[in-house]
Order: sequence, then structure tokens, then C-alpha cells
Amino acid sequence: MKRIGILTAGGDTPALNATIHGAVVRANQLKIEIIGLIKGFNSLFNARVPHVHLNPLYQEIPELDPTKGGTLIGSSRDYVDPEKKSELDLFESRLNKLGIEGLICIGGDGTLNGLQPIAERLPTVLAPKTIDNDLGLNYSSEPDEYVRVNDGTAKHGYRYKRSESHVDLDLDQMVNYATPGYATAVFVSASGVERIRTTAESHRRIAIIEVMGRHSGYIALGSAYGRPDIVLVPEHAPDLEQLASRVKHIYDLQKNVVIVCGEGIVDEQGRELGAESKSTDPAGNIVLSGAAEALRSRLIQMIGDRYFQLYRRSETAREAIFTRKVGHTQRGGRPILFDRFYAAQLGAKAVELLAEGRNNAVSVLQYNKTQGFHVEGYDANRFRDRWGMIHARRMHPALYDPKLMKPSRMGMEYLQPIFTDAIGEDDMEHTRQTLFAAGNLSQPYHSINTDVHKRIRYLQEQ
Repeated sequence: MKRIGILTAGGDTPALNATIHGAVVRANQLKIEIIGLIKGFNSLFNARVPHVHLNPLYQEIPELDPTKGGTLIGSSRDYVDPEKKSELDLFESRLNKLGIEGLICIGGDGTLNGLQPIAERLPTVLAPKTIDNDLGLNYSSEPDEYVRVNDGTAKHGYRYKRSESHVDLDLDQMVNYATPGYATAVFVSASGVERIRTTAESHRRIAIIEVMGRHSGYIALGSAYGRPDIVLVPEHAPDLEQLASRVKHIYDLQKNVVIVCGEGIVDEQGRELGAESKSTDPAGNIVLSGAAEALRSRLIQMIGDRYFQLYRRSETAREAIFTRKVGHTQRGGRPILFDRFYAAQLGAKAVELLAEGRNNAVSVLQYNKTQGFHVEGYDANRFRDRWGMIHARRMHPALYDPKLMKPSRMGMEYLQPIFTDAIGEDDMEHTRQTLFAAGNLSQPYHSINTDVHKRIRYLQEQ
């Protein structure tokens, strides 16, 4: 194999450039050219296929910086429809004209689903990324637990549902223990929890902090490093009466409470809290308030104004309980050491998979107590259920204690290998040297897009 393509798909994460860098370094060693496809799958819909040669003369271009967040080759959420054969024919033709013999897609579970039809025409592998940490398997037989349930309101007339699991979690047997981007997202979230705590303490208030993760509770679980009083995850519907009682107990004791909630938390009926509470904007449009705001509304009703008035701390519960979203800061900025190091290894492994003749495979990060962290190749079909669908990994129930509303003992055992040495000495030194550099006040931001744009080439239309 002499030339491979690489693209980044879906949402940005802090470790994408590190993954690309690892792939380019390994490709240089194997004397393989790497072509970066601009804006993910979107490039293949463009007849000119904008692209960048990432290692001319087997030397990486200077713009490729593994310590910089985001992706220098851009990303998009364009979807590859396996039913549209004519589009797939065009994709194949365009890649052939570029001389690309194999393709690396950097993405999550959606990207892994999307690359399947391409893998039927060209050797294609996945290098994982997602801050949600939901690409992987808690155990190898997990896809077999999905069943189809008839649902007339669903797009195809059915939806997928997990049947009850009878497999005990063994951390050493997890497939893809952690994904690049997750550690940095937790670093940002846990730091945010620490900072919001001081406001809650100073003003005798209750803070609800919403973190990302969609329907997976891994970021919320990791945010326990910031020492919130309560952690709520999407995989466990909280008993709201018990929650309100716990909040009052903690508030009686320390005059403040900090709650972390995953954005996909549900109520006792399994409905997403963030999709339930609605308001209207000035134009009369319905605005979905989000999980933290929905939970705040519930606690305002259940605790009531009188409780805070008796303490002479607030006139209303609405004043005493506030929310904050950590938001997209979880997805951006410089990746910490754990993400940079293992993202590079996973990118390199993706190159090796193609060089070895593998197709429709995934480079995965494995962990066990004997070997520690190490990378392997894994057949993508083993992520599929019996209908060929790949599902986002949910946090295993054994990692969370719903009574304490905190990580369980096993949850702590899961997190510690990732985060004990996750931050490098250079991470804090970089901040010291760059954040308050005098030039930041006088010089405008210089976007990497400006430099990469000068390197973009196009396929010549016939």
C-alpha cells in the first residue's frame, strides 16, 4: 500500500490532531503517503475532493501539531447512505483518481456505522475518538443483547432496546477501554465543578452542573474528581423524592450543594428530563431547556421557597438554585497527556491495520492489570448487533452506585488507570507560558485554517 486517505468525522474533540500525527509518523516509517480529506465525508460529495498532502517526501507538514485541539483537516456530520449506490460509485471513483488505496476514518459510533458501505469497496479502518467515551463494548457479547421493538412513531417502524444483561463486568475484558478526547473532557468538567463550588459555598446556593455525554454517563462519572456532592447519570433514573431529601440533608450540613448531571438523564418513566421542560422565546418558538434546567425546575417545586426563607439565605428557591453548562469547552482546547499519547498510538495502529491488509477494522485501546494500556486491532463487525447496527456504548451499571449517587467502587477502579497520570508536566507549563503571553493582547488569533488552506489541492474534473 503506497497511499492512504484520512478524514475526521462528527464532532470535534481535543485529540484529533494527535491521532492524525500518530498516523503520519507511522506512515513515514512505512513509506506510505497520507492524503488528508478536507471536512470529513463532505469531501467525497464534492467532485473536486479538496485534500491536503500531509507528508510530502515522507515528512509531516509543520501545521500538524498534536498538542493543538480540533482537526487541521476539518470535520462535518455528512452521512454516507448505504442505499445510494450511485453516490458510493462516485466516492469510489474519486478515491481511485486520487490513488488512495486505503482509508482511515477518525470518529465515533456514527462514523463506524457510516464507513461500512465504503469498506465494501475500499480497505477502510476506524481510529476512535469521542469525548463521550461511548465507542466500545463493556464486554464482547454486548451487541447480542439488543432487540428490535415495534414502534409506529419511529422512523423505520421499530426501535432498538437492550434486553437484560446477565454478564458481570470485568474491566480487563472491556473493548476499547477509553477513547481519545474523554480524558480532556473530564479534566475540563472536573475543573469546572471545582470552580463553581466556591460560588455555591460563598453564596449558600445549590449548583446543578450539566456535562456532555449524550446518553452515556462516563463524563459525569469522571467529573466526580471535582468532588461534587451528587452525580446523576443517564443510565440510572433518579428517585426525585430521594434526591430532594439528599439535597436538603447536604444543604443543612454545609450550606451549599453541587450536583453534576449528564445531559441525557431521564425521569422515573425513562423520559429525558431535558426534553420535557419547555419554554418559549420572544418569538413564540418552543425552547428545550436542557437537563440541568429541567432538574432545577423539579427541585424548586419539591423543596419550595419556605425552606430557604427559614435559613434567611434566599427569598425563593429559584434564587437559591442555579445551573451551569460546561458546554463545548469540554470538546475544545489542548488535549492533556493521556489523550495525546494514546490518540497517536491509535492513529499509528490504524495505518498498520491497512498495511497488514485488514479491512473494516478498528484500532482499540485495551487495558489490563498485567500489561497496562496497549493498542490492538478489532473486527468492526463484532461491534454490530444481529441486524448490522452499531450502538453507542452506555456506561455499565456496575460503575455507579445509585443509592450514594456517586461512582461505585468498581467505577473508581475504572477511572483510576486513566486519570492517575493523565496530566503531564508540560500541560501546566504550557498554560503558564502561553495563556498570559504579552503578545496575546496585541496580536490577533492566527487560525490554522489559514495555513492549511494554502496547501489544499483539488481533483481535476474530467
